[in-house]
Amino acid sequence: MEGIMAKTYKKVLARKRRHRRVRKNLIGTLDKPRLCVYRSNKNIYAQIIDDTKGITLASASSLDKELKGKLPEGGKDIEAAKEVGVLISKKAKKKGIKEVVFDRGGYLYHGKVKSLAEAARDGGLKF
Repeated sequence: MEGIMAKTYKKVLARKRRHRRVRKNLIGTLDKPRLCVYRSNKNIYAQIIDDTKGITLASASSLDKELKGKLPEGGKDIEAAKEVGVLISKKAKKKGIKEVVFDRGGYLYHGKVKSLAEAARDGGLKF
């Protein structure tokens, strides 16, 4: 592998290693649901997962119908992440979820991931 492909491959492997390391520490917190974040090139997704039952309690993404008109640039910037954070906190409140454990999914706590987390905190979730 040479050039760009090698750099991309190394980045993906580094994220996978970080993800395993972060998840290893979160496994012991089974009393609270997990707020899991996934970020693609075009969109950002958030799920609240109950690991004891293995089910998704609430989910939100930049592709949701409620956010279609609000998001600039098709949902791939920091403002879109803030809107997704607010939406996931609203859905969690409806389900009666107040405390979660934040799983950043191996992504650095910076940019979109950070803005989603702060918006969810401002919306009422504790983590």
